[in-house]
Amino acid sequence: MQLTDLTAVQLLDGYRKGEFSPVEATEQALQRARRIQPEVNAFVRLTEQDALARARESAERWRRGEPAGLLDGVPVTVKDILLLRGHPTLRGSKTVSEQGRWDEDAPSVARLREHGAVFLGKTTTPEFGWKAVTDSPLTGVTRNPYDPSRTAGGSSGGSAAAVALGAGPLSLGTDGGGSIRIPAAFCGIFGLKPTYGRVPLYPASAFGTLSHVGPMTRDAADAALMMDVVAAPDTRDWSALDPPPESFTAGLDQGVRGLRVAYSPTLGGQVAVRPAVAAAVRRAVAGLADLGAYVEETDPDFSEPVDAFHTLWFSGAARLTQSFSPHRRQLLDPGLREICAQGARYSALDYLAAVDVRMDLGRRMGRFHERYDLLVTPTLPITAFEAGEEVPPKSGLRRWTGWTPFTYPFNLTQQPAATVPVGTDGDGLPVGMQIVAARHRDDLVLRAAHALYEEGLTLSEN
Repeated sequence: MQLTDLTAVQLLDGYRKGEFSPVEATEQALQRARRIQPEVNAFVRLTEQDALARARESAERWRRGEPAGLLDGVPVTVKDILLLRGHPTLRGSKTVSEQGRWDEDAPSVARLREHGAVFLGKTTTPEFGWKAVTDSPLTGVTRNPYDPSRTAGGSSGGSAAAVALGAGPLSLGTDGGGSIRIPAAFCGIFGLKPTYGRVPLYPASAFGTLSHVGPMTRDAADAALMMDVVAAPDTRDWSALDPPPESFTAGLDQGVRGLRVAYSPTLGGQVAVRPAVAAAVRRAVAGLADLGAYVEETDPDFSEPVDAFHTLWFSGAARLTQSFSPHRRQLLDPGLREICAQGARYSALDYLAAVDVRMDLGRRMGRFHERYDLLVTPTLPITAFEAGEEVPPKSGLRRWTGWTPFTYPFNLTQQPAATVPVGTDGDGLPVGMQIVAARHRDDLVLRAAHALYEEGLTLSEN
């Protein structure tokens, strides 16, 4: 049996029944990680000795019938933006030294550790997670599992490639403008950006309250289980929410019957979507209607807020590198240097004007969700393009935000948003559909996504 093909839920069921052990699952996941690394470059480092030690401890707990928590023995990977105790977190940058104590876990990592998860390693990221593809001066280019000549997306591209190829069913990603949803869509997996504060974040991101932490998984059921672990509060994050009122798995099977779904194929004509992407998303939307949702084609009331997002994002990058010496600055990704220079030119008034745009966008979406439970869009208007490029070649675009218009607005509003794989284009590359709900309604996003998986309307069943 190929344990690398199983979800976390399936692995746990097998442990419970004694069909296989966490050691077997971990060994197979590490073998898969080593095999895929030369082709897709998903990992900064594997933590093999630690993983096998934790797997053996987990196997003994299962033998005694005393699992440590909800994910005991499940192989997990962690984006190299988040702290993992005992291992450097280099954030894709040559400017970060490996020397240091590295004696602290990020909150989400700490919760996974408490629940017995087995850490396979750290996954690749662009430098400081600044862009929507995964390449960096430190680790090179991360490639797409479906076609290694294409990008895996970013900034959680290593996590997406690892999950897609079976190197652990679960990964922790971060999302400041789509960095979970973009690579998940390009790599054909599930990715959830939860409501801001639902998963605590520490150290605080330089990009402020745009940045979220969330699960990248094989399906929605695994994401719900993972959320039950990582959504616990942590005192190191002053903006963390109170504990969720109930388990994210509790209402997962309630389906979409009766939910009011707004389908916006182009955000009111603002986005040019490739025909193959549009067709795959439309089929999935029709599937929601067949399952009993009330679907209406309509658009949220906002114009593209890219200038405001750039002001906030570029200012954060400038602040992050403000103290860098000229030599250290020369080590940065050239594109990152460019946005840092632009961010340094913004004034406090520019920043506050962007905050005003953000607040108005949040108000508009709050009113929108008085009428609709869910908003559905394409996750991206395109499929994966050439690896090593920030934007599709010959597109005329300058920055990654030019091809991600469906994702970053919901970082501004802090709403829960997920991507579900709903098909492929003519080149066999995955297409993602985005599901968005009002703040604090992560449960509805997971319910709708789970319904699509259960009814065979996702990529894995096409």
